[in-house]
Amino acid sequence: MRPSNIALIFLFVVIYGAVAQNIPKTVHQDAFSIIGIEVRTTGEAEMTDEGAIPSLWQKFYSENTLDKIPDKADLSVYALYTDYARDRMGAYTVVIGAKVKGRPRIPDGLVMKTVPAGDYAILPSETGPPATVIPMAWQKVAALEDKDMLGGKRAYRTDYEVYRSSTVDPHNAQADLYVGLKTTPK
Repeated sequence: MRPSNIALIFLFVVIYGAVAQNIPKTVHQDAFSIIGIEVRTTGEAEMTDEGAIPSLWQKFYSENTLDKIPDKADLSVYALYTDYARDRMGAYTVVIGAKVKGRPRIPDGLVMKTVPAGDYAILPSETGPPATVIPMAWQKVAALEDKDMLGGKRAYRTDYEVYRSSTVDPHNAQADLYVGLKTTPK
């Protein structure tokens, strides 16, 4: 093989690897339920100091919400984005809580929402202050969505974040973002 052919193959492998790393992994998730606290907000509000999500996290920790949730399925903390009015800038509901087994009794002041079965693109955030790394991860989602590189069209039905330990450090966290994709007829 000529050296120029080897160089071209090497360049192809490097470029393909870089492109493949930017395309998120997709998985099919079965339906499950989350119990937690909720707030209604908008993408527009969350891009300003008027955002409701930081206050919801503060309430989640200050009121020890996780301890109030019955029949937890695991030790992870979930942040659910659902009931979208239109797209990432419109209104939606955020629920912070835990995945539960079955259909337990919902404690006063908490809500239960179902994450529908479907295909989800998974993008991990960096590790660091949540107020920095989580918005950066969602900006990456938006950039990939705008370039049609999410692995499918975004459904704007339900998305969620999974923080893998119930002892999430509120100052140094990492989450996996699950972005709901539209199902394609088979």
